[in-house]
Amino acid sequence: MYIEELKEGETGSEEEPCSDCEGAVVASDVKRVLVGAGARALFYPTLLYNVLRNKVQAEFRWWDRVDEFILLGAVPFPADVPHLKALGVIGVVTLNEPYETLVPTSLYRDHGINHLVIPTRDYLFAPSFLNISQAVDFIQGNASSGKTTYVHCKAGRGRSTTIVLCYLVKHKQMTPEAAYDYVRSIRPRVSLASSQWQAVQEYYYRVRKTESSACVVDSSLEKALSRPSKGDLAAFDDDSLVLVTESDLDGYDENLECDLGGNSVLAELNLACRVQFAGQAAIARLSCLWLRCNPGQKTSGKKLEGSVTQNQLESIGVDIRVY
Repeated sequence: MYIEELKEGETGSEEEPCSDCEGAVVASDVKRVLVGAGARALFYPTLLYNVLRNKVQAEFRWWDRVDEFILLGAVPFPADVPHLKALGVIGVVTLNEPYETLVPTSLYRDHGINHLVIPTRDYLFAPSFLNISQAVDFIQGNASSGKTTYVHCKAGRGRSTTIVLCYLVKHKQMTPEAAYDYVRSIRPRVSLASSQWQAVQEYYYRVRKTESSACVVDSSLEKALSRPSKGDLAAFDDDSLVLVTESDLDGYDENLECDLGGNSVLAELNLACRVQFAGQAAIARLSCLWLRCNPGQKTSGKKLEGSVTQNQLESIGVDIRVY
């Protein structure tokens, strides 16, 4: 699989030109051209320098294992592809521009390796937030299947380190500072330009904001769906039992559920209504029972309603059973 992202700075949509920003855009374009020309001129000399150091200095490794599923390193040569495959690599993230890429996508494909290409200019530039997000998801997708991803630029110092730090920030819950210190302890020569460090911090704050919003939603949903505590439930007295007879249900159609064509939902609604009316009959019986036990009380309708239903019956639990 070959995946190619937009070059840094491209958004994929046309925007209206801003007259106030024309000077800044021109200066940025000039800077980009100059840095690009310098990077192109220095590519092979610096590549040769890195190769010689790798041959002479044992600590100057071409790649390092930063995580169980991540290798961070310099641009691979065609001869390195079988070795990467043997290390469990099934994905390669290339941060190089086309002139810096030494392994064609077809060679990766022949070895069953997916290739994600994010062309990013060397030295002073960083991948966009969109590119970083896709690279992080690419790495995590491989890691979820227990496979390794090789992330590289020219020397494995700046552009590729930016991606690895963002992965650690999101999936290892590290701060940018902790992630940088961790990676540097494994690969001491990593170094970020100011724009690259800013990209890592921006990614960190965006991810943190998204996670905080998700936590607030989850907390609100959990509270809304939580069951009531025992203190919120009224106590039920098993000794309070009222018998509802068939005479209390006179006037109600017992065959309503059959007339509704066997609709189970409406049948349950019918049963609920019957129980509700039975409850009203039970309340009436309790009122009469209370009057018999308290013959000295006045029997006016207003007094009865206020005294019985509100003061006495609120403390009585009723078990209603329909026979």
